[in-house]
Amino acid sequence: MDIFDVVVIGGGPAGCMAAIKAGQRKKKVLLLEKNQDIGKKILLTGNRRGNLTNLESLEIFITKYRNGSFLRNGFARFFNSDLIEFFETNGLSLKTERGNRVYPESDNARDIVNVLKRILKKCRVQVYTEKVVTDITYGGEFFVVVTSGKSFAGRKVIIACGGKSFPKTGSNGEGYILAKKTGHKVTKTVPALCGIEVKNENIIRKCRGITLKNVRITASLAGKKIDEEFGEVLFTHYGLSGPAVLNLSGAVSENLERGEIKLSINLKPALSEEKIDARLRRELKANSNKQLKNLLKNILPAGLIAPFLQYAGITGEKQANQCTKEERTRITKSLMDFAFSVSGVRPFSDSMVTRGGVDVTQINPKTMESKVTPGIFFAGEVIDIDGKTGGYNLQAAFTTGYLAGTSV
Repeated sequence: MDIFDVVVIGGGPAGCMAAIKAGQRKKKVLLLEKNQDIGKKILLTGNRRGNLTNLESLEIFITKYRNGSFLRNGFARFFNSDLIEFFETNGLSLKTERGNRVYPESDNARDIVNVLKRILKKCRVQVYTEKVVTDITYGGEFFVVVTSGKSFAGRKVIIACGGKSFPKTGSNGEGYILAKKTGHKVTKTVPALCGIEVKNENIIRKCRGITLKNVRITASLAGKKIDEEFGEVLFTHYGLSGPAVLNLSGAVSENLERGEIKLSINLKPALSEEKIDARLRRELKANSNKQLKNLLKNILPAGLIAPFLQYAGITGEKQANQCTKEERTRITKSLMDFAFSVSGVRPFSDSMVTRGGVDVTQINPKTMESKVTPGIFFAGEVIDIDGKTGGYNLQAAFTTGYLAGTSV
């Protein structure tokens, strides 16, 4: 049986970085990947453009994650500027776009994978693909990593095989099984960074394809807010998507079993109820002979007017000068609370990340080594950490991989 200093399970961003850092320390490293090639999920990030990281400050970064405080020590050692330097010094030109998001200048995520491959080779990391790990046992001096065709011995093992999101890339929850087999607690796993399905099918069908910008969307359970986001919302055939909804989806996912959740869209978040009412009165007075459906073109996207009036229970054929105070109040309230009942979230196959995973209280945040089973390390999405859109999840993966690889 081949014996390695380090066996890394998973060839995603966390696993590759862990293998590279261990290899740079002259360790004998084996990287096991179940797919035919490494980095399959990286190719999908940032709409296939590869959103590597974000240039926000550390304090803002921490707020972008579930269990973000766990990453503070890691970011102190390897943060966004370090990741940028890592890739640029290895020949990958980068650029910064809206929202401080960092991408390859080529707009091609494959270039990230190619750089990782080149460094792995330079560090003499042995990469074995199409190896599905089925078990990890401890033999006294080393761990035995059992795969579908062969077993390998490692003095240290880094589990970095992702979560359950995008299972077609190989992330199907096997890392959680391995974590449990090595004595670790895995918190409940649910889809995150995914679309949210709603019940108001008639209105949703009429809104399909409409994008709302600069709106606030709030998720509430039994009248109590559980989370909210500001930004862009997209209406789809199943319900709601877009960056603001994706960022809200993790909180919705983990609360689904507690009761019915309502999503409320404030279409005019910059205005108070009084200011919305005052504007509406001005529009009604200045356009007294217009039908409501035409008057609202000054307030709402054209495609949203008919379903919005249906939601408010008002006919669009009515002339402005016939609009009653009660109807005006309904329009004002609906602009502030265009609400939908949640029926579910999109499945793991449509989610970008997994919420839940290996309990962070069982991992040393400075090294990523297990507090339960010394010699086992974790990195990446297999840990109970998930971030919002914008490069945060890739940064967390590379950072935790860096810590594991420099600590084994």
